[in-house]
Amino acid sequence: MSRTVKRRGFSDTQFAIFLVVPAMALFALVSLYPLFSSLSLAFFERSLLSSDMRFVGVSNIVRVFNASFLPVLWNTIVFSVGSVLCSTFLGFIAALLLNRGIHGQAVLRGILLFPWVTPSAVVAFIWLWIYNPNYGVLNGALRVMEVIDTNVHWLGSPTPAMIGLIVAKTWSTFPWMMTMFLAGLQTVPRELVEASAIDGAGPVRRLWYVTIPHLRNLFAVVLLLGTIGNFQHFETIYVLTEGGPFGSTTTLAVEMYRRAFQSYDLGMAGALGLLWMVVLSVLAIAYFWVSERTARREGAI
Repeated sequence: MSRTVKRRGFSDTQFAIFLVVPAMALFALVSLYPLFSSLSLAFFERSLLSSDMRFVGVSNIVRVFNASFLPVLWNTIVFSVGSVLCSTFLGFIAALLLNRGIHGQAVLRGILLFPWVTPSAVVAFIWLWIYNPNYGVLNGALRVMEVIDTNVHWLGSPTPAMIGLIVAKTWSTFPWMMTMFLAGLQTVPRELVEASAIDGAGPVRRLWYVTIPHLRNLFAVVLLLGTIGNFQHFETIYVLTEGGPFGSTTTLAVEMYRRAFQSYDLGMAGALGLLWMVVLSVLAIAYFWVSERTARREGAI
């Protein structure tokens, strides 16, 4: 008596699930569980020094709002918007210069990428040395040029401190912007540029009416991604000012660190993190909306 052995293999759907499940399980273990575990602390009274927990509802969120959230959010917005606008401007100018095919372009591109590939903590210490009121490079250069007579404590006052942070973050971020814009400039149709030149348009008019409109979607994506990244930045701010002076440079990242690891109040830190996530979610939704519009336009073209 013969037996017929029927072998059954995976269907495409089963095979896809077989491949995805381990990755999703690892993602849930490494990312989702810590995220929701941290956010759940917003509804409990919990200290880092004790394992005791007491449910307090939205009390921590109300305390965060009444204590510091709005001023800290404003500092974060000023730092993020200032840094991303300056980085975008410098990155676009650098991309325009490199796109012209200047001599030594490859070497210059590598030199300009140096701030981007340097770790954020190292960048922060470099600028801490530059801003140092006693032996800093900035004070030394200005005194040699006779711009100032005495050394200035650049990070000792609210407005100069915020400007100093924006300058430091701009220096480390603009190479990324430059790379994005340089890639975008390669897609500008040369025929349109040449046709506008034949019609009598100068370099500025060609830039304003041909190049920038072609890159408007790229500008939107770069601005949103830069803002999201700056909203989460911590190293440069903490190393240079630790959120001072007088809390004028305290951002959401710095405030959350203080609540969790200096005040040991995990409940307040969790509440701040929950509100922070809401703000970032709005920015993320805006990013996906812009990306979808960009894909639709490119598909239509």
